Amino acid sequence: MQSPFPGMDPYLEATTIWPDVHAGLIAAMRRQLQPRLSPRYVAVIVPYTAFETIDVNLSRFLVPDIAIVERDQQSSLAATTVAPAPVVGALEVEIETRYSRLEVRTVGDETVVTVIALLSPANKRPGADAADAYECKRREIIRSPIHLLEIDLLRGGRRPSLATPWPPTPYVVMLSRADQRPRVEIWPIHLQDPLPIVPVPLRAPDPDVPLDLNAALSDAYAEGRYDLRIDYRNSPPPPPLTPADEAWLTERLAAVGLR
Repeated sequence: MQSPFPGMDPYLEATTIWPDVHAGLIAAMRRQLQPRLSPRYVAVIVPYTAFETIDVNLSRFLVPDIAIVERDQQSSLAATTVAPAPVVGALEVEIETRYSRLEVRTVGDETVVTVIALLSPANKRPGADAADAYECKRREIIRSPIHLLEIDLLRGGRRPSLATPWPPTPYVVMLSRADQRPRVEIWPIHLQDPLPIVPVPLRAPDPDVPLDLNAALSDAYAEGRYDLRIDYRNSPPPPPLTPADEAWLTERLAAVGLR
């Protein structure tokens, strides 16, 4: 089954499945690009790690209000003052999560020509080991002769820095060509839009090669069988949609029989 949405599926942003979605998208993009880059270039998957906040199932840690004890233990327990049941809270737990990016490299000397970055939640979360770390890596690329294609399919968090305002759309793609900086190309993406076909620049005079993001997402969705993992009767993960997008989403899911 394919996603019920024409482009990005906001349910894929859930923390429980996004790392898998990310890996599937990176793999699908490489499969699509590889024959278009050959024989002068190759697309290489480069892994990295990030610390992500995860949801903790509190039911595993709840302490019952009533306990059953053996009779010979009751005398020792009787002398002990039992405090009222505690209020149960939770810590924000971060785990090391594996992600990856794509690098287009020349055949032979392995020179990096273009970096394709699919943002993760850690790239957009404030902190020295999160957004700040990504900004440092991003600045290194921008100061180099390497092109940067940045894909943001996450509504939450803080987008990386830009001298001009970002479009107020839930999703966006940005291309920074090494020979045109500080000028960048931006593709705003609404929830109702298919993901665009974007150019992947190479070394001059070689022409750009196209990357069909919507086709890559469709492949990743089908291979990941997210139709079996997502309950479309629920609301999508945070942040909340705008009222207009929420109304459109409800209508869309009802039209395909999922609401």
